[in-house]
Amino acid sequence: MSAYTLAFQALTAGRALHPDEAAALLAQLRKETGDELAAAVERELSGQFRRTDTDTDAEFRRKRRAYGAAIRTLNRIRQLAATRTTPTRSTS
Repeated sequence: MSAYTLAFQALTAGRALHPDEAAALLAQLRKETGDELAAAVERELSGQFRRTDTDTDAEFRRKRRAYGAAIRTLNRIRQLAATRTTPTRSTS
């Protein structure tokens, strides 16, 4: 079940989440959102960097380098979304 579904069910049922449970749910939701965003951007990019009939070899190499840089950035976004910790509020 997706994190969004779990959060929605908890909120609409009026069920209180324990702080650890809420933090884990938010982290999972952030990861899912990052993955979905990166996948959508990747689909858009794949069409923009295809070789056209008018591209020279040098132009296509530049496109390929730009595509590689964009994909590395998207992979970093995925990694950050998956590994970033959710801060917890101190009660001291």
